[in-house]
Amino acid sequence: MSDNQLVRLDRRSPEWWRVIFDNPPLNIFGPDGMPQLEMVVRELETDPEVKVVVFESAVPGFFITHYDFLADRERTLSLPPGPTGLQQLPDMLVRISRAPVVSIAKIRGRATGVGSELALASDMRFASREKAILSQWEVGAGLVPGGGPMARLPRLIGRGRALEVLLGADDVDGELAERYGYVNRSFPDAELDAFVDALASRIATFDRQAIAETKRLVDAASLPPDTDIAPEWDAFLGSLNRPAAQRRIQALMNLGFHKPGDVETRLGHYVGKLGL
Repeated sequence: MSDNQLVRLDRRSPEWWRVIFDNPPLNIFGPDGMPQLEMVVRELETDPEVKVVVFESAVPGFFITHYDFLADRERTLSLPPGPTGLQQLPDMLVRISRAPVVSIAKIRGRATGVGSELALASDMRFASREKAILSQWEVGAGLVPGGGPMARLPRLIGRGRALEVLLGADDVDGELAERYGYVNRSFPDAELDAFVDALASRIATFDRQAIAETKRLVDAASLPPDTDIAPEWDAFLGSLNRPAAQRRIQALMNLGFHKPGDVETRLGHYVGKLGL
């Protein structure tokens, strides 16, 4: 396991926490980050005072990108299921959705794959109009998304738009994401921090039990059941072994995938060129 603190917890107050993803240069998420995020999720579930958490990034240009395709796959496969019975990544995302705490994703930079999936699992999403890019890029690389977007996106933005995002595998900027309902709102970048801070600090002053009970009832009406989430991770792992996916991932690697540069900055563009 890495000694680096890739997921940092900043308690602005007992009631208002920030979770900061800090894995430069690209904020790629992998097995090193799994136990660190799990510890944060466990604290969110059990701390008696926290009311609101904001997920954000310390890495310019990247909220969270895709999963780490250079990591030893056995490190991921060997992780035990979480408390929900789901594998660790979908388990943590489900628990974030159901925690008795308001979760807000503040998206500045690319939220690609895992980043999009964490944003979708959060209660609210706010984006930088100039700098946010959301993407479920996996189908363009011959993969199946694994962190729950097939269950969450149609409920959020409708079937047709969900299929456009998932099967088009293209980048969605902050303005379009707001129009589709992929995010709650997008703001000029200079206004994003002030809005999220004001909303989080406002919620942090409210009664914790009223927050938790209201969220629980909204969850009952809107969240997908675990049985809808579970098959996605298995489908993702199965797709990794298919020749089409291996060819496409290797082609992306040859172009500069997993390295700072144009491929990671414009991933939607490049996955759209792999079949040409």
